[in-house]
Amino acid sequence: MSSKDYFDRVAQDWDDMRENFFSDEVRVTALSTAAVQKGKIAADIGAGTGFISEGLIRAGLQVIAVDQSEAILKEMKKKFADVETIDYRVGQAQNLPISDAMVDYAFANMYLHHVESPPKAIEEMVRILKPEGKLVITDLDEHEFDFLREEHHDRWMGFKRADIVEWFQSAGLREISIDSIGTCCETQSSCGGEFASIGIFIASGTNAD
Repeated sequence: MSSKDYFDRVAQDWDDMRENFFSDEVRVTALSTAAVQKGKIAADIGAGTGFISEGLIRAGLQVIAVDQSEAILKEMKKKFADVETIDYRVGQAQNLPISDAMVDYAFANMYLHHVESPPKAIEEMVRILKPEGKLVITDLDEHEFDFLREEHHDRWMGFKRADIVEWFQSAGLREISIDSIGTCCETQSSCGGEFASIGIFIASGTNAD
């Protein structure tokens, strides 16, 4: 099963599942790190049902929400039916449906470990940033919990922070920072009862172009 098929299948249950995985602290830290400003444009890449977008809307930003799963975007549209400042787009990591230099901020929460090529996904997110635009990624530290690959269809077992920094540099970002969120992603295997508690990092950088 592909990650798209997985999210198509769990779309209606995703909000409840997400609440068990990680806390709202992830969103608060991401928006604070980006120092978002009212009236700016932000892309929420791998938006899911709008965890990051919700915070962006509250902060008064215009949002472009991108996900490969039409089913999960449908759930997001239901949640924000009365919000007029969200543009929903179906798209893939290697070919985001956003023009060059269009957004002030790009966010990707728990997205990178689902893509085929993280370095290329980062390059694509940098492509859509305006000059001086900021990229903020929140994702999992490297781990050894194989059941996440089998049950959640993760492509990557988290990441080494040094690799994230290298990929940011190669994509042309500057003022790069990476640190721990200070909280963990937690979930239990539905098969063997194995419990995973994995550190969450936050990485940010500014577009040099």
